[in-house]
Amino acid sequence: MSLFGIHPTVLLMRLPAMIIALTVHEVSHGYIAMKLGDPTARNFGRLTLNPLKHIDPIGAISMLLFGFGWAKPVPINTRYFKKPRRDMALSALAGPVSNFLLAFVGLFLFHLSYFLFGLNPINSGYLFNVQDVWINMLAVFVMLNISLGLFNLIPVPPLDGSRIFLTFLPPKYYFGIMKYERYIMLGLFALLWIGMLDRPLVWISEGILGIMNRVITLIPIF
Repeated sequence: MSLFGIHPTVLLMRLPAMIIALTVHEVSHGYIAMKLGDPTARNFGRLTLNPLKHIDPIGAISMLLFGFGWAKPVPINTRYFKKPRRDMALSALAGPVSNFLLAFVGLFLFHLSYFLFGLNPINSGYLFNVQDVWINMLAVFVMLNISLGLFNLIPVPPLDGSRIFLTFLPPKYYFGIMKYERYIMLGLFALLWIGMLDRPLVWISEGILGIMNRVITLIPIF
C-alpha cells in the first residue's frame, strides 16, 4: 500500500530528514543575520534547534508527499544591517548552504557506513534490517537536503534565491518584483505540480551529488 505512489517506508525515512533539514535551514538564516547585527530571530526564540519553532504543518506535509515544502520563515529586520542588501543576501544564502553541508555530512556517513558494513545499498532495498535501514535513511537524507538547498536557490520570490539575485537589481525593480511575490510563488508551485521543473532540478541535483561524491572519494579509505 502506498500514499500518492510513495512507499510508507520512504515516508518514514523522509520524516527525520525533513525535520533536520528544515530546522537547520531556518536557524542558519537567523544565526547569520544575528552575526551581521540583526537580533530579531534570537529575540523571537528562533535560534533554537527545537523543530516545533520552525516547522510549518502544511509545508512539512508537502515536503513529505511531494518532495518540496517550506518552514516558518525566520524574521529578519534589515534596518539592523550595515549594508542591508548585501547582508540580506548573505542571510538568505545561509539556508541553502546549510543544506548542502548537511548533505555532504550525510554522504560521508553513507560512504563510511557502506565501507564498515560491506553492504550494497542499491541492491539491499528497504529491508527491516538495522544496517539497511540506516544506509537508506542516509541516502534519503542526502537527496532531500540537496533538493531543499537547490529549490531554495531558484531566483523567484519568496525563495532564498530571490533575496540573493534581486540584490543586484536597482531598488525600484526589486520592490516592484516583490509586490507580486505571492503570485510568483503560486506560479512556481503550479510548475512543480505539473512536473515542468522535475527534469532540470533532478539533473542539477545529480550533478551536485556527483561533485560531492568525487570530493569524498578523495579520502583514502574510500
